[in-house]
Amino acid sequence: MPLSPEARSLAARCEPRVNELARRMSRESFEALPGYAELPDDVKDVEIAATARHGVRLFLRKVGEPGEAGGGGRGRDGDHRLFRERAAQRAEEGMPLHLLLRTHTLGVYALWQTLRDVARPGEEPALLELVDALLRSHTGVVGAVAETYLDERSALEAERRAQRRSSVRGLLDGMLPPGHPLLAPFRLEGPALVLALGLEAPPEEGPVAVRRRLRRVQSVLEHAFGADVLTVVEADGGRVVVPGDCEPSGDLPRLLRRASGLRVRVAAVRADEPGRIAEAARTATEILRIARVCGLPHGLHRLDDVLLEYHLSRRDESSGRIAALLDPIATRPELLETLRTHLGHQQDRRATAGTLGLHPNTVDNRLAKIAEQTGLDLSSPRGTALAIAALLLRDADEADGADRTPAMEDEDRPLASESSYKADAS
Repeated sequence: MPLSPEARSLAARCEPRVNELARRMSRESFEALPGYAELPDDVKDVEIAATARHGVRLFLRKVGEPGEAGGGGRGRDGDHRLFRERAAQRAEEGMPLHLLLRTHTLGVYALWQTLRDVARPGEEPALLELVDALLRSHTGVVGAVAETYLDERSALEAERRAQRRSSVRGLLDGMLPPGHPLLAPFRLEGPALVLALGLEAPPEEGPVAVRRRLRRVQSVLEHAFGADVLTVVEADGGRVVVPGDCEPSGDLPRLLRRASGLRVRVAAVRADEPGRIAEAARTATEILRIARVCGLPHGLHRLDDVLLEYHLSRRDESSGRIAALLDPIATRPELLETLRTHLGHQQDRRATAGTLGLHPNTVDNRLAKIAEQTGLDLSSPRGTALAIAALLLRDADEADGADRTPAMEDEDRPLASESSYKADAS
């Protein structure tokens, strides 16, 4: 409904007071707000005063136009442009949202006071029309300001998180040496604990569910080690740096499983100084891989837990020949899985059968086929060690995406029996 001529006349009489009102807002009305006095003078005297002046003049001119209904709560896009720009600036500067919104609310109150002071006896109906238009207009302004502020803060926070993740990743990968300016906020001065996390394959789910799970994992880590924990964690796991001389609790995998809803492996390695963090990260990642390949139960793993397996998985000139021992069953995934599970259960046929859901006799038959086709005697310590090493080396090739040496000609291939292999190796 258009405003009456009396209301437009009252608004027009307030226009000469716009500059004075804007100064009073920025220097008197807003001073009572907590934290406002600490703002720089140029922000208060220039930017905030200019925004107040723009808002008052915009309202008075808008309601003074014939046929205008006071603007309602939506406003035209151009009406809110300056408010949005200023809201983005305040968000970037770190002004609290409540303080920003209170300046707009107090500005509306100061304008109401001016309208009341200028109104003459008998203009009460006109004053009510303007107050109604003012409140409806304020709704649109506050909405635009809050939306822009929150969008800007969200973008800034996303940028900060991305920068932090990039810096932590650079530290873990050895691309950013200790002392690099990007690492200064992390306060890495002494020893640190490096963790590698492995989460079992998550179910098919959307990005929102993944983010929620990762936030819960992050919360557990922060509760366990403090807010300084540095993480690069994805849906299937990741790496963590905990500054300081600390040790992980044996309960950590259980807490992470409860938070994520997935079974968890945690490999822990100590770095005695910041310069050893990248090396510790590589070792922790390898421990995690070995624990999975060897079928160790989910939980906390250290180097001592896989010491032999870690040694056997190191590559040298013999690695290709050892990995090739399992070539005869490379196309039989059920045999490889049976071998992996059998070794993981310390060669307990009943435990292996229970894990795979098979009859123990079926396990025996599969182990016999493995021995027949590969020549590995799994009943001997040497055959067991060779099988473990072959599994680890093949898995490492797959994890690295590397192609092993092309298949050797028949005359160069290791003989089928273990005894022949020993003779050949000697």
